[in-house]
Amino acid sequence: MDGRAWSVLFVLCGAIFMEGIDVAMLNVALPSIRAELGLSTGMLSGVVSAYVLGYGGFVLVGGRAADLLGRRRMFLFWLTVFLVFSGLGGLATEGWMLLLARFVTGVAAAFMAPAGLSLVTTNFPDGPLRTRALGVYAGTAAGGFSLGLVAGGLLAAIDWRWVFFAPVLLSAVILAVAIPVLKDQAPQARRAGGFDLPGAFTLTAAMLLLAYGVVRLEHGSAGLGATLGVFAAGLVMLAAFVVIERRSANPLVRLGILRSGPLVRANLGGLLFLGSFAGFQFLITLYLQELRGWSPLQTGLAMLVVGVDTILAPTLTTWLVNRFGNGRVLIGGTTAAVLAYALFLPVAPDWTYAAMLPTMLLLGVAFSLGYGPFTMAATEGVDEPEHGLASGLLYSSMQFGTALGISAVTAAVAVSGSGLAAIRGALVVPVAAALLAAVITAFGLVRRGQPAFANGGA
Repeated sequence: MDGRAWSVLFVLCGAIFMEGIDVAMLNVALPSIRAELGLSTGMLSGVVSAYVLGYGGFVLVGGRAADLLGRRRMFLFWLTVFLVFSGLGGLATEGWMLLLARFVTGVAAAFMAPAGLSLVTTNFPDGPLRTRALGVYAGTAAGGFSLGLVAGGLLAAIDWRWVFFAPVLLSAVILAVAIPVLKDQAPQARRAGGFDLPGAFTLTAAMLLLAYGVVRLEHGSAGLGATLGVFAAGLVMLAAFVVIERRSANPLVRLGILRSGPLVRANLGGLLFLGSFAGFQFLITLYLQELRGWSPLQTGLAMLVVGVDTILAPTLTTWLVNRFGNGRVLIGGTTAAVLAYALFLPVAPDWTYAAMLPTMLLLGVAFSLGYGPFTMAATEGVDEPEHGLASGLLYSSMQFGTALGISAVTAAVAVSGSGLAAIRGALVVPVAAALLAAVITAFGLVRRGQPAFANGGA
């Protein structure tokens, strides 16, 4: 790659890294935020859920908007919105201000992330060069999730507001570099009828309701009727969206794209893969901080080893994908995740860090072999004008998987007793989710003798 190509990749990797650390840093800073602002448990949970609602509700619209309105334009505009509202979050003095800031930040990420991924796939030609670029991109994204815990612990030790101000500084640098170096392919020609507004409204309503339903699962049996009502309303809106898309001359989502087996498997696998990690991250935070009395910084440092994926993904993973194909590499990644969570099942109240280290190392390997190939598989075989849509589908699945993973382990903790017994019981959830992701990947690995997620030399 030449200098300009590396500059483009730096911008796009910086944005996805910022998104990852933004989420992880906030999780570590929540106790400090509660202490200063006096937030209730419900309000504190809402600060996390607001981002999920904004992201989950708009990510598919964001993906299609990138295809129709221009990826560069969407990326730059929503990066600016991300910068502004992250700063407003740092200035918050009331809970509602944090809720608003996190919701709009989630919406900004929902438009920015699929635009960024589709810019990677359209700026680098198909083949080893794109594989290498996607490997670097995915490794940076995964590294943001793991390194964000450490960064959050360091910043929260100074002042929790720096958890919001740090992304502002990073966004400003990325924006300054992005404006001159990013180039966009011409947006897809818009047919008569323009942007599919009825489809956009019904899809956004459906995604918001379904995301809210997933968040409500944390409450368990309390308010179960209301939770089921939210899911039912979301499914009704989703059915209305399908009807509108079938009749629209210029659909927001071409339903035929869902006939792609690799795309569907990548979305299901990505949902389960990210969900298992989010659930495990939540449980290990409870174990280390509430049962063992570790500080947020110590907790973040314990997870630092997972950040090895930042090194492995752009080096080892890209070579493996070119040599063996996405499918076989994904089998390795999902299997490593299953082993990592299974090794943590017998966790004891006095475990040394040496006993936890194999799980952390395996998670780093799992992320390096899983995140990138899932990203590559999402656009494999999809026409270039629909890369934004395919990227939006993947990020939607991953975001819902993250929310579902946290909600599932929260519910499992509630029914598994208390203390260490509750954590041990809930650890079955990430093991089962990762195992199901491995099964789905293996099921699609061979189709008529060819890898389902084929790429490179597979």
